[in-house]
Amino acid sequence: MTLKIGLPSKGRLMDKTFEWFTARGVPMRLAGSGREYRAESDLAGIAPVLLSAGEIPRELAAGRIHLGVTGQDVVRDKVPNWEARVCEIAPLGFGEADLVIAVPMFWADVDTVHDLDAAAAAFRQTHGHRLRIATKYHRLVREFLRAEGVADYRLVDSQGATEGTVRNLTAEAIADITSTGDTLRANHLKPLADGVVLRSQATLFKSRTAGWADAERQSLAALLARLELDE
Repeated sequence: MTLKIGLPSKGRLMDKTFEWFTARGVPMRLAGSGREYRAESDLAGIAPVLLSAGEIPRELAAGRIHLGVTGQDVVRDKVPNWEARVCEIAPLGFGEADLVIAVPMFWADVDTVHDLDAAAAAFRQTHGHRLRIATKYHRLVREFLRAEGVADYRLVDSQGATEGTVRNLTAEAIADITSTGDTLRANHLKPLADGVVLRSQATLFKSRTAGWADAERQSLAALLARLELDE
C-alpha cells in the first residue's frame, strides 16, 4: 500500500511545502502540465495528493489520507475532538499567522479582552442585542472567549473578506487570521493586546484514523528518517 500525503494545491503555501520537502531529500513537484492538480515524488511508497486548505483537515480526520500539511488553525477549528483524530508531527516554519480578535480603531477605550467584555455588556444594554463578532473560526473563538469570561456577544459567519464586515455594518468586531496586520489597519481595525486566539503555522499532521498496516508504517518510518523527524 501507499502512504498518501495531502499537500496544499496552489499558491505560496504549495510552493513552500514543495520546497520544504525537497530541501530535506524528499523531492515534491507538480506532475504533468501543472493544470491536472497532481503531484509526484521520487521517494518510494508515498503518494502526494493535492487538496485545498479545507479538504486536508477533513481527509485527515476521515482517514482517507495518512499525512497532510495544513495550518494548525484550520485543523483545530474544523475537526471536532481533533487530538483524538490527528496528531502534529512537526511545525514547518512557514505560513505563520495569528488568529486575533480586532475591534474598530475608534474604540479608544477597548484595548484588551476585559475591555471587550465591558463594551459588549454596554452594547447589549444600549442596543438590545448582542455585539456581533464576524469570523470563520467559530470553535476556536468561542472556546477562547468562554475561557476569558466574555458572554454578551454573538458570532456571525464570514465566508468572504472578514475585515470588511465592520465597515459594511454586518458586525461590530472580527476574529480573523493575520500575518502582518496590514489588512486590519487598512480597514481601520486594531487587534486586542491580549486577543491572540491562536498562533498558527503550516504543520505536518498524521491521521490517527487512517489504515496503518505494516506497509504504511514502514513507509512512514522511511519518510520520517529522511526528514529527520520523530513520530
